[in-house]
Amino acid sequence: MGTHQPSLPPALKYLKEDKVTEECKDLMRSLPSTDQGFLYQYQGSWIPAFSMQGVLSFHKHFQAHDTDILLVTSPKVGTTWLKSILFSLLNRARYDPNAQRHPLLTNNPHKLVPFLEIDLYSTKQVPDLTSFTSPRLLSTHLPYSLLTRSVKDSMCKIVYLCRNPKDTFVSMWHFRNSTRVNQGMNPSTIEQDFDNFSKGISPYGPYWDHVMSYWKESLEKSEKVFVLEYEKMKEQPTIHLKKLAEFLECAFSPEEEEKGVLNDILKLCSFENLSNLEVNKGGKILMVNKAALFHRGEVGDWMNHLTPEMSETLDRITEEKFHSIGLKLF
Repeated sequence: MGTHQPSLPPALKYLKEDKVTEECKDLMRSLPSTDQGFLYQYQGSWIPAFSMQGVLSFHKHFQAHDTDILLVTSPKVGTTWLKSILFSLLNRARYDPNAQRHPLLTNNPHKLVPFLEIDLYSTKQVPDLTSFTSPRLLSTHLPYSLLTRSVKDSMCKIVYLCRNPKDTFVSMWHFRNSTRVNQGMNPSTIEQDFDNFSKGISPYGPYWDHVMSYWKESLEKSEKVFVLEYEKMKEQPTIHLKKLAEFLECAFSPEEEEKGVLNDILKLCSFENLSNLEVNKGGKILMVNKAALFHRGEVGDWMNHLTPEMSETLDRITEEKFHSIGLKLF
């Protein structure tokens, strides 16, 4: 009789198995999993099943360049918005924000600023990155501990965006249920997902550890890691866009400021504009419906969904986690 092969991780039925190596399958079989086989606990973080192959390939093959710019976020903190801003900011000499043929008008931001582990290294173990012009603008959801040594040791710059955990959770709950249904999985109640989130079980979580890891690096290496808060960015976008440009060494000239280039970029990249573009309304990207990438883009939406007890729970966890390092956000 033949030897018994352990069953494949449940979530693998949603993946393209020809893209998943035996090494990755064996690893996933050995890891704790939850959320209907969607999340796997890997080196202290909860990694989505569809990212596992990309994470392994990224670790093996990615070599950072000193000129790289890496956007890092937890899911649902405003990633799509900041991708569009970074692309417009860095390419403003090539593409006027008011140009009728600006790439953002015909391309989803995730196509212009691809994810390393979800897109590039998930599709191919050794993707061809030679077509990327310098500086290469790339992104990831990975916590700092899972970045490659070349990223940490090189002079590449990291832009990190964080958001109030309450709004992050609510946006993630909506998004996760959309993708669950899309993949033939059962949706979860807000109570179920809240219980997991508050225990640190969420994509690329624990969320608080994710934030703290990059915050600490920004204190020690301010020339390398720049932390933005979604709420402050929404409240004073022009001020923070200027600071971002200065950090990336592409500051706006007085002439650009006088011409209103900052406002042009912010108008092009606004939630209202991006979400109403045809390219972002229909079809899929990264296995999800494009429309699901745009929830509401508002600050304080958590008040429409969380009970007072839920709010107090997240406040308590945030205080407990951040107080020890003097971190005051949100």
